Amino acid sequence: MADPVSYRPKTGEIPTDPGVYRFRDEHGRVIYVGKAKNLRSRLTSYFANPATLLPKTYAMVHTAASVQWTIVGSELEALQLEYTWIKEFAPRYNLAFRDDKSYPYLAVTMAEEFPRVQVMRGERRKGTRYFGPYTAGAIRETVDTLLRVFPVRTCSPSVLKRAQQTGRPCLLGYIDKCSAPCVGKISPEGHRELAEEFCSFMGGEAKRFISSLEKQMAEAVAVLDYEQAARLRDDVIALRKVFERNAVVLPEDTNADIFAVHQDELEAAVQVFYVRAGRIRGQRGWVVEKVEDSEPDELIEHLLLQVYGEESGQNDVGDKIPRQILVPELPANTEQLTEWLSGLRGSKVEIKVPQRGDKAALLETVASNAEQAMKLHKSKRAGDLNQRSLALKELQDALDLPLPLLRIECYDISHVQGTNVVASMVVVEDGLAKKSEYRRFSITGAAAQDDTASMYDVISRRFRHYLQEQQERAEAMASSEVSYEITEQGIEAGTKSKFAYPPNLVVVDGGPPQVAAASRALVDLGISDVAVVGLAKRLEEVWLPEDEFPVILPRTSQGLYLLQRIRDEAHRFAITFHRQKRGKSMTASLLDEIPGLGESKSKALLKHFGSVKKLRAASIQEITEAKGVGPVLAQAIHESLHSEEPAPAVNMTTGEILET
Repeated sequence: MADPVSYRPKTGEIPTDPGVYRFRDEHGRVIYVGKAKNLRSRLTSYFANPATLLPKTYAMVHTAASVQWTIVGSELEALQLEYTWIKEFAPRYNLAFRDDKSYPYLAVTMAEEFPRVQVMRGERRKGTRYFGPYTAGAIRETVDTLLRVFPVRTCSPSVLKRAQQTGRPCLLGYIDKCSAPCVGKISPEGHRELAEEFCSFMGGEAKRFISSLEKQMAEAVAVLDYEQAARLRDDVIALRKVFERNAVVLPEDTNADIFAVHQDELEAAVQVFYVRAGRIRGQRGWVVEKVEDSEPDELIEHLLLQVYGEESGQNDVGDKIPRQILVPELPANTEQLTEWLSGLRGSKVEIKVPQRGDKAALLETVASNAEQAMKLHKSKRAGDLNQRSLALKELQDALDLPLPLLRIECYDISHVQGTNVVASMVVVEDGLAKKSEYRRFSITGAAAQDDTASMYDVISRRFRHYLQEQQERAEAMASSEVSYEITEQGIEAGTKSKFAYPPNLVVVDGGPPQVAAASRALVDLGISDVAVVGLAKRLEEVWLPEDEFPVILPRTSQGLYLLQRIRDEAHRFAITFHRQKRGKSMTASLLDEIPGLGESKSKALLKHFGSVKKLRAASIQEITEAKGVGPVLAQAIHESLHSEEPAPAVNMTTGEILET
């Protein structure tokens, strides 16, 4: 770890203006971003007596190797720049509200030709409307009920394609829970209108639809159409069932997000209730590890920035930000936050602290949920954190490494008898997989001769990229290039690096030959501070470079379990890529060898003729009838398919070549 004194700036050099600052580690990676009204006051607090710092703040300043700052013109600019850099660099020591992933969302894929209603988790997709979150049981019951009134498509793309090809809808189409746009029972425009009505109902316009159906039911009764009236009655009952499932907690014209925070010295749990049309439509929770001894107002500011900043790239961001945001305490920079949120919504947004009445009572309920979430998080995390810490410490001690294993990378080679050779790189940080930084490599030429050559090639390529990025970053810092630009659209960030900082440990799947190849690659690149080990499958031995005997970890060792899990994950990732590549090579045809003929035109030819055999029998004029194929390309295709002379016929008894 670095000594903060080694990079502490002189107090007189730090400006007293507002601005944004960044701490970087020895590899140039941004590990923390913050803002301050007075940069000098804030930065000097990091270099105070270490005993007064929080554990995570202590770890951050000792991991950092430099600190930089940028002066901005206003507090709103500081707010925007801080969020932009946090989003760009994903600093490991910044507040990161981790969604508890307990609740799924109801999603409508409006970007598709035939919008689809489905239950979704994880990252949000562009062009998709989201409602919720809900509990798993409630959301599926809601969808099943609403399909009676709004028969929107729910099938997967494969089911839709099969129905279009066969001309027969799926079961839901037969029982009237899908309008079956796949077979033309409804036009694409009509189906999209159904999806829009579904979204309107879920967005809080339930009363309008119920009133409309009741009016239609009365009209049907007036003309003695009792069958239609009965169907409409059942639809009204279904909509009321969904509408009444959520209790009314506030006046019906209330649209608000209600946040509450429960925190201790190290962590904070956050809960939010989404209230639309006076009813609780969903709930969500996060847990955050605090770096600084943040005041509640600062914590709430970071929370609102992240929650609504995630929505800023969505087309329907205005629908997701309500008119009122209720919090237990006004955030820092309330005026600037309100201005930012109002700009995103397109109309005025209020951030308020309810003092009495129903809103204050509901805030207390949300606070109780936050307290319970914190207790549950700590009980779950205790066992997991202890196991991971024990595994990393055991591994560090067994390999006699000087630094903690903050980052481990594992590599595996996959092929079948030397064909379609690929490699995988998986990443583990603090004992947890970091899938966003997984990489896969295709290996060709001399590097594909054997596993050791492949391993040398992969390690060389990975760390050559790292060295190149380090050089580019050093040149940029030396030339004092501005790393952001304020435009009319906002603050534009730079490009995120492809390979992050180097690992403390490289693990390869194999024994001494693979370890030697990986170690040689690092030595040839001049990298000496990265440890290399190999895990041999047969006896699960851990091999070190140039060691005659392996390190034998106990079978019950948590460190060995960790290595095995990393190795198995690398193997799974490599096998998946190898199968994809092998599958593509098995579907290659004679058309792939024709110059000037790409994948799309090859598919058009096969679709037009049905097979390569029929294409070979076609004339040049007939080939030009295929979509996108002109006379010149048709001539090239015809010549390529007829360039080889057919093999002569042979008498299988005498071996004599027959006349053709």
